[in-house]
Amino acid sequence: MKVGLVTPLPPPPPARPVDPAPLARAAERLGFESFWAQEHTIAPVRVESRSRVFGDGQVPGFADPIVVLSRCSGVTSRIKLGTATLLPAEHNPLILAKSLATLDWFSGGRLLVGVGAGWLREEAEIMGVDFDRRWTQVREAMQVVQRLWTRDEAEFHGRYYDFPALRSLPKPLQTPHPPILLGGTAPNVLKRVAAWGDGWIPHWVDLEQVAEARQRLDELASAAGRDPASLGITVYSDEQDLDTVRGLHQAGAERVVVRLPVVESVRAGEQEAETLAKRLSLADLARS
Repeated sequence: MKVGLVTPLPPPPPARPVDPAPLARAAERLGFESFWAQEHTIAPVRVESRSRVFGDGQVPGFADPIVVLSRCSGVTSRIKLGTATLLPAEHNPLILAKSLATLDWFSGGRLLVGVGAGWLREEAEIMGVDFDRRWTQVREAMQVVQRLWTRDEAEFHGRYYDFPALRSLPKPLQTPHPPILLGGTAPNVLKRVAAWGDGWIPHWVDLEQVAEARQRLDELASAAGRDPASLGITVYSDEQDLDTVRGLHQAGAERVVVRLPVVESVRAGEQEAETLAKRLSLADLARS
């Protein structure tokens, strides 16, 4: 069973996020299978949007996830490195394709690309996102990225992106490309996964929902001519206990990701990671 660790939420300003590299190194040493970084590109001051995590709509200062994972890749050698979740519609996909491919290449093929459409309308619209059709834009952005990753020469003529034939180098080390995991719990998310993703990475789902999703994803994959075993489920869990992790795995999750609490020092983060590893009996889970 695979258990991942996500970077802590940043502390409120003016405090800054702690250096993720020592935390990733500790996660690898402690037996976590993967290390994940989150994204909000900007933090609008005046917002009406709300989420379960940010009840006032005010997001703190997230570090750039690609930079975070690049830094972590230099001090680790085995642990997978994931974005959870990246917001592709807020990026130029030509630059995004190069950045992610470079990270995958230099990390030795350890990248997992979790993507989402985002909930913060004000952020998205400032960044040029067609918010009411944001999943359509995310899909097109990732079509661009996948095409640049898998073709020697690529061109694209779509609704949001248009460019002539060009080359994008380096290519990712993983073939055909790093796994793309789709976030969210929208009604069509599993159809999207079966159509163009490599897995699902939801938050706030229970055992029954995971089991139902696993069965539905198997059906959709078979109907699309894909191997159901190739489409994994990675679950964010706010419950950080061994019974919950085991239950989610048994329900059909390939991986469970738990979050470090907000910390203001590297040492505090390392101590929290050690506590989590003991609570989850990672050494025993790795053998199960």
